[in-house]
Amino acid sequence: MRAYDLAEPYPYVTTDDDALDAARLLAENSLPALLVLDADGLPHAIVPGSQLLRQLLPSYAIDDPLLASSVGDRIDTEIGERLAGLTVAEWVPRRLFPPPYAGPDATPMEVAALMARTHSPLVAVIERDGGGRVQLLGTVTAARLVRYFLVRLGQPGTTEG
Repeated sequence: MRAYDLAEPYPYVTTDDDALDAARLLAENSLPALLVLDADGLPHAIVPGSQLLRQLLPSYAIDDPLLASSVGDRIDTEIGERLAGLTVAEWVPRRLFPPPYAGPDATPMEVAALMARTHSPLVAVIERDGGGRVQLLGTVTAARLVRYFLVRLGQPGTTEG
C-alpha cells in the first residue's frame, strides 16, 4: 500500500478565500485541520484547528488562563472582528504552517513519520507531472493511518476502507 491508496478527498480553501468562510468550512465539517491551496492549486499550508484558534485569540487570553476565564462573551465579538475582511493567506501565514506533503509512492510509514515530525493531523498527497505542475491527489489523515496500521495488526473490529 502506498500514499496514493491511502489518500482521500479532503475539503480545502485557497489563499484568496475569505477567512470567515474558511472558519465555517472547518467548523461545519469538523475538520482536524484546514488545508490551504495557493492560486495554482499547490499546498500552501496545513493548519491544525488548535493553531487556527491561536491565530484568532488575543495573546492575553492564551498567556494568562486566569485572565482568559474572566473575559466572558465580549471575546466573541473580538474574534469575529479579527476575521472580518481577511483572506485565508492573511489569517494563516504560510511561514508558520508549511504544508507536509508526500508523493503517491510514499509508504504508510513514511507518511506517518512526516505527520509525526510536523505535528500535522494530515499530509497532502501530490503528484508532479513531466511539466513541473503539481496535482493534489488527496490527503492522508491521522485517523486513516491508524486504521491502516490496526488492520495490519489484525485488530478485531477494524476494516480497511
